[in-house]
Formats: sequence, C-alpha cells, structure tokens
Amino acid sequence: MERILAAIDASAHATSVCKYAVWAAERLSLPIELLHVVQRQDAVAARRDLSGAIGLGVKSDLMEELVRLSEESSRAEIEKGRVLLAAGEQIVREAGVTDVTTLHRHGGVVETILEREEDARIVVLGRRGTDHEFAPEHIGSMIERVVRSSIKPVMIVSRAYSQPEHVVFAYDASPAAKRALERLANSPLFDGLPVTIVMAEASGNAKRAALAEAEAVFAPDHPVSSVIDPGKAEKIIQQVMGSVSNPLLLMGAYGHSPIRNLIVGSTTSEMIRTIHAPVLLVR
Repeated sequence: MERILAAIDASAHATSVCKYAVWAAERLSLPIELLHVVQRQDAVAARRDLSGAIGLGVKSDLMEELVRLSEESSRAEIEKGRVLLAAGEQIVREAGVTDVTTLHRHGGVVETILEREEDARIVVLGRRGTDHEFAPEHIGSMIERVVRSSIKPVMIVSRAYSQPEHVVFAYDASPAAKRALERLANSPLFDGLPVTIVMAEASGNAKRAALAEAEAVFAPDHPVSSVIDPGKAEKIIQQVMGSVSNPLLLMGAYGHSPIRNLIVGSTTSEMIRTIHAPVLLVR
C-alpha cells in the first residue's frame, strides 16, 4: 500500500516534516510512515580513530573504556530516536491522521530512505539536519544524495509550517519538468490550488510555444497563470515565490550531471538553500 514517508531527526525541522506529511496524506488519502535512522558506528573503526587521537602507547584498559563510552552513546541515540518517533506520531495523530506507523532503523540514512521509499508516494525531509540546523547557508548533506538516487518525488521543507495555498512551477520543458507537469495537472495533491508556471532564462517563440503547451495540460477551470523571463532562474523564481501567499515550489531536480553542477552550480540546490517554503522535487 502506498504511503507518505517522512524522515525525522532531532533537528527543529522534525515538527514541520510531520505537519507537511499530514498535509500530503490528507490530500492523497494515504497513511504516513515516520522514519528515524540511527547511523551505525563501526566499532573497529572507532577503536582505530581513538587510538590515533590519543597516540601510541595507550593502555588497553583505557582503550576499552573509550569504546564502552561510544557504545553507551549509541544506546542513548537509540532511546532518543524512540522519543522522537513517539513525539512525531503524537503530532500526526493530533492533526487528524490516525493511520500512522513508526519505524526505527540502524544503518545509513540515505540507504534506508531509498529502501523504504519503494511503496511511498512522496518522501518528506527537512532542509537541514542537526549538523547544519542553525547554518542558513547550508542544506542537509543527505538531501542531494537522496534526490539524485530516489525515483519518488521528494519534498524538502523548512522549519516553519504554512499550509500550501499556491503552486509555483519552475518549468523548462525538460523530461523531469514534463513529469512534474503531469503530476501537477492530475494529482489530487494539487486539487484547487492556483498554479503559476515560471519559465526563466527563456525567450522567443519556441519557449512561448512550450509554455502554451504546458498551460493547455490543465483543466479549463483550473486557475493557471504564467511568467516567462530571460533573467536568471534563481532570481525570477524568488520574485514569483515572494508575490504569492504560502507557496509551494515544484520543479524537476538536478537536471545536469554532478560534475557540471560542481562547475556552474545547481538551480535545484540554490532553491532548496534560499527558498523558505516547501520545495517538491521530481526526478
């Protein structure tokens, strides 16, 4: 059975992740699975790391004590995960979704999300984890890895929750954008929400024709407007997002190779980093 997969950690984004998962679950009539992953430590690697940090000649009993403390820390992380899942479940149930399950896993965060997304309609993640929670110039280190590897739409959310009232759709006629367009026009997730289609870094008859084709996909009674502008995508999308109330940004994800993104940057990463609204990415 399909579900909304919401991954939470100890950051302040966890509450927002739960609330956006509720929003999606109610509109799609789906249950929610709350996931928390405790990353497993390699005891041998930890022992070697400690040996290197302390230096040669350390006594074995001290070494064993350090390993024991590491194991106790792992147990504390497990217990913290249980508390987080219980709190998340309470938020979801109080919001009206009673069909919710929790899953506590050990292992790699990215690998576990990709494993659990098989039956997920949407994956919901916080923009930043605990490592970068108060660093607005950063996005979570796991996000790009999840989005590049995932075959499901991924919603990246900020710390503050606002129920989406308007969809801003960044459209460039790429294969990923066309898949996002199909979802936008047909999914109950977007029923009744006005849509603004944005084509940035675009001009000329061919681009205008592509924009008209995108507009024609929607039902006649669906409120749709459009913007086409030759300016940089990051600037134009920001302007449109700022002009509507409680927007959700929908866009295709990472249209270029990772190597090219290292050279010229990525509109996807820039939008995740700077937009203080949910961003729904479709591969």
